[in-house]
Amino acid sequence: MTRLFLDRIDAHSADIARLDARIEEAMAPFLPARDLLISIPGFSRITAEVFVAETGADMNVFPTAGHLASWAGLSPGSNESAGRVKSTKTRPGNRYLKGALGAAALTAARSKNTYFSAKYKRIATRRGPMRAIVAVEHAMVIAAFNLLTYGDFYRDPGPNYYTARQPARTRARAISQLETLGYRVTLEPLTSTA
Repeated sequence: MTRLFLDRIDAHSADIARLDARIEEAMAPFLPARDLLISIPGFSRITAEVFVAETGADMNVFPTAGHLASWAGLSPGSNESAGRVKSTKTRPGNRYLKGALGAAALTAARSKNTYFSAKYKRIATRRGPMRAIVAVEHAMVIAAFNLLTYGDFYRDPGPNYYTARQPARTRARAISQLETLGYRVTLEPLTSTA
């Protein structure tokens, strides 16, 4: 019985190797696009191949990055009547692309010192982890659209992107948190001794 199972594993491994060779042959014209997509944190070779297979790597089909995100099913719904929001679930989209992006977003959210991990933490504290994952997926699709449109590798804005963008708001939030804990805060600017 053991030999039978080992033979079955060897047969499956051979089939997987044959399929990998066929995929690599089919991906030959799209290697530059795959290399650009792999530069996004969280994107693996397989995720990039799924993205290329589902979108065709031709971003001229989509007028804007928002259109691509909507097609992928990563834009919030808009079901509102008389000022009451009834549902903001994401709309149905390409399930294969959405699944691959979900795995990539989970990987990017768990990484350290990246823009996507900072975005995940920032949104997860307010809206919950599932909405934060969808927001990271959306940001990844926007980044992929821009990479394939302009042909440039991904440059990560860094984990302190939000802090550097709005320093006054970050300072006010930190002071408020310390005052909530019972501290009196006075700020003094650092003097450089050069």
